[in-house]
Amino acid sequence: MIEDVGARLSFDRGAPGRRGVGVPRWDGEPAALPDAHLLRESVRLPEMSQNEIVRYYGALSRRNYSVDSGTYPLGSCTMKYNPKVDDLIASLPGFAEAHPLAPAEDVQGVLRVLFELQSHLGEITGLPAVALSPAAGAHGELAGMLIVKRALERRGELAQRRRVLVPDSAHGTNPATAAMAGFTVQELPSGPDGGVDLATLEAALGDDVAAFMVTLPNTLGLWERNIQRVVERVHAAGAFVYGDGANLNAIVGRMRFGDLGFDVVHLNPHKTFGTPHGGGGPGAGPVCARAELAPYLPAPVVVQEDGRYALVRPADTIGRMQQFHGSIGVLLRAYAYIRTLGCEGLRETSGNAVLNANYLRALMRDHYDLPYDRPVMHEVVFAGTRQRRRHNVRTYDIAKRLIDYGLHPPTVYFPLIVEEALMIEPTEAESRESIEMLAGAFIAIAEESERDPELLHDAPQTSPIGRMDEAEASRHPVIRWRPREA
Repeated sequence: MIEDVGARLSFDRGAPGRRGVGVPRWDGEPAALPDAHLLRESVRLPEMSQNEIVRYYGALSRRNYSVDSGTYPLGSCTMKYNPKVDDLIASLPGFAEAHPLAPAEDVQGVLRVLFELQSHLGEITGLPAVALSPAAGAHGELAGMLIVKRALERRGELAQRRRVLVPDSAHGTNPATAAMAGFTVQELPSGPDGGVDLATLEAALGDDVAAFMVTLPNTLGLWERNIQRVVERVHAAGAFVYGDGANLNAIVGRMRFGDLGFDVVHLNPHKTFGTPHGGGGPGAGPVCARAELAPYLPAPVVVQEDGRYALVRPADTIGRMQQFHGSIGVLLRAYAYIRTLGCEGLRETSGNAVLNANYLRALMRDHYDLPYDRPVMHEVVFAGTRQRRRHNVRTYDIAKRLIDYGLHPPTVYFPLIVEEALMIEPTEAESRESIEMLAGAFIAIAEESERDPELLHDAPQTSPIGRMDEAEASRHPVIRWRPREA
């Protein structure tokens, strides 16, 4: 019987004396081992041949699901298509081996790319003041709110304006960021169409409001129909408009935040410009602002002086957000993506993102509830309420069953304002056939929920590990190998 690769970890494999490489015999003086109390018998490294270790890790990698394996329908934080040519460009020695502490004259090529990327992002967003140093979307979001805070301070209004308004359809980081920046947060309930309700907004506005944070398009995958009137009312109240640009891939090349009157916005390159993200990183979160806010940008930014490029601190900067100058490898990939596609190519990607999400919406709408039944942008949010109500099948069951179809589950139970939410984003990178295959799996599962609910309650049935006690795994994780008991 062929052993399942997951039956034994590498620690339990191999045998004493096996080696993956040949090491020449050491003829020098032997070094003494550390003191006995520093040796840990419990950490026994596996001894395996090269064939064994390569096959072991190869088998493990085949278990991992990624965008290279198939459709990856996670909504909100999508694992995007990562063009391999961008990886190649970012790995060129002149880029990959550049040291962050190298003198500026030795890394002019890297600085030029970063300078041009700042310009490109300023043009794309309509907000010309750009800093690239934040390490992720939420990090850029924090930088943006600190810019707002500094601007209020310079206006002499910080003590007065301490309240930030956040719609309940925003990304979850928005209220957390506002609180971290020292503001109090007031959540605004969405209107019947899933957008900002003007009457609710106007009732909340006052001379103590610092900013209005809005995700555009929002986490329901919907365009804010009243966005221009929202911006006008917030500005009339003397507050700033902050934009969460994580969903820019739905509107890039078609709409600019600056043209709508936004003051500050952060971007997620992994969701718009093809850079890798997931599994903990890496990430980047450029922040873009109106020209008047440029003095407050986080340090450093790249400037061009007399034909040379240099890193400088803005005049009244909020300071550094991290060590050095940002996630350069990620930014290089974003630069390559933008330059490869150009204006028309970027515009085409946003059109494809919207087309794919609406095609999926049309294919699945008769099989799952659609809380907000109107055209969507980059993603569509369904609800498994009919399955739960009729057959006691929860969204969780549906997501687990999708694994048996060889697919990664979508984002579930978010946004929180949708009961039994299924948030699905096919992205601009998927083909018509991929979307039809994904929809077909969801439809088949909906039919299974009527015919055999227990099948879904027991899912997944074909994965190496079935359902686990997720609360127990979170509270008491086993993160260290232990010898098997005899």
